[in-house]
Amino acid sequence: MNIHPRDLFCDAKEEAIPLIWLEQCEFENWRASQDDSTKAWLDVRRIKASHHAPLWLPAPTPGGLPRVLVIAQSGECLEPLARAAKALPDGDFRLCGNPPDMGAALLGWALAGYRFDRYKTQDSQEKDIRPRLIAPQEADLERIDAIASAIWLARDLINTPTSDMLPSEMSAIARQVAEQGGAEFNETVGDALLDAHFSAVHAVGRASADPPRLIDLTWGDPDHPKLTLVGKGVCFDSGGLDIKSAEGMRLMKKDMGGAAIALALGQLVMRRELPVRLRVLLPTVENAIAGNAYRPGDILTTYKGITVEIDNTDAEGRLVLADALAVACEESPKLLIDFATLTGAARIALGVSLPAMFASSKALADGLFAAGEAVQDPLWPMPLHKPYEWQIKGELADINNAGYGPYNGAIYAALFLKAFVADEIDWTHFDLMAWNTRERPGYPAGGDAPSLHAVFRYLEQRFGT
Repeated sequence: MNIHPRDLFCDAKEEAIPLIWLEQCEFENWRASQDDSTKAWLDVRRIKASHHAPLWLPAPTPGGLPRVLVIAQSGECLEPLARAAKALPDGDFRLCGNPPDMGAALLGWALAGYRFDRYKTQDSQEKDIRPRLIAPQEADLERIDAIASAIWLARDLINTPTSDMLPSEMSAIARQVAEQGGAEFNETVGDALLDAHFSAVHAVGRASADPPRLIDLTWGDPDHPKLTLVGKGVCFDSGGLDIKSAEGMRLMKKDMGGAAIALALGQLVMRRELPVRLRVLLPTVENAIAGNAYRPGDILTTYKGITVEIDNTDAEGRLVLADALAVACEESPKLLIDFATLTGAARIALGVSLPAMFASSKALADGLFAAGEAVQDPLWPMPLHKPYEWQIKGELADINNAGYGPYNGAIYAALFLKAFVADEIDWTHFDLMAWNTRERPGYPAGGDAPSLHAVFRYLEQRFGT
C-alpha cells in the first residue's frame, strides 16, 4: 500500500467522529460539564485524569455520533494523538480542542501511521487500516507532511534488508531525492575512489561485490550559508576480518542509519527551502569479507593525509566518515553535522533512544539540546574530552582506529573524527542507534530517525525559514 503521511488527514466531513483533546488539568471541570449519563459512564469505568488510552464516549444526544476522548498528560503533545491513531479503527475523526503545540500533536498522528509493509502479502496489507484526521484549518499540514515524510523515508531505508539496500540501491534512492529536490547529484565509485584519494572509503568497501562509493548532493544558492550533512552509510557490517558474532550481526542492515538520516534531513531542508547552500555526503559501503578485505595491522592514508593504523576492522564507520569529513571541510561550511551508528559505548551510556551529541562549541550543543527539547526529540551532550586524545595515537601511524582499553569508546570515536575536522568549523557529531527495540506511541519497533526533527528545528532557528 503506497500511503504517505498526507493521506492520514482528510477534508472536513459532517459525519466525522469528534476526537476531543483534553489536558489532564482540565478533566474534572470537563467531567462536571457533562450530562448525567456520561458522568455515570465515566464513573462506572473509574476513568481518571491519568487515563492514557483513547476513550470512546457515548453520543451526547440520541442518534448522534459517539465521541473519543484523548487525555493529554502534563507536557505531552506528540504522544496522545499517536496513541489514538494506533488504537482507533478505520474512519474519519475531527479534532476538537487546542493542544498546546498543534504541530507536535498532528505530527504524532502522522508518525503513528507509518508501516513498513514492503514485504507483506497483499492479503496482509488489506488488513492494515489507518484512521484519518480532520485537522483544524490553522494547522500547517504541509510542514507536518514534510517532517513526517522525511522520518518515514529514513525508517524505510533502515528497515529495508541489505539484499535490497546495498550501496548501489542507496545511490539510486539518493539520486531520486536529488532529482525531486532539484539538487545536483555526483558520486565517486569503486577504484575511482583511489584516484580521488578516498582510500579509507575504498578500503572498507572493496571486499563487497557491490562497489563502495561516496555520494555527493548539492543544492541551494551558492551565496547562502554552507550547511554540510555527512552520514555513515555502512549498508551491512559483518565486522570484516574481525568478524562479528551472529547475534552482533543480526541488525547490521541498520548500520547505514546515519546516511539514511542525513539524506532524509537533506530532503526536508530542500522541501522546506531553507536558505542554505546544502551539501550531503554519504560514504556508502558494505563491510564484507573476501580475499581483498582490509586487515588488522594495515595502514591507510586518508583523504586528509593522516595515516591510520587498523587495530580492528569492525571500527570501520569512523574510517569512511574520516574521508567525507575531510573533503567537507575544504568548503569551510558554516555548519558541519555528521550522523552515525558508531559505537555500542554510546548505547551503554545513554540507551537506544537517546543520541549522544558531541559538539565543537557549547553554544552549538546548547542550541541543539534546546531544539530537541522543544520538539520532543531529545539529544544528550557528551564531551570531546581532550585528555583522552592519547587514545587515538598510533604506534606505526599517526592515529589508530580502535583505541586502547575498554573504556570511553564513544568519546574516543568522536575524538578520532575530530582529527579530520578543521578547528575553525562549527561541527557536531551524533552517535545514535537508529533503531527502536520496542514500540512507543509514534515510534514503531524497527528503524527510526532520532535527532532528525531536533536538528531541523535548530536549522530553522539558525538559518531562517
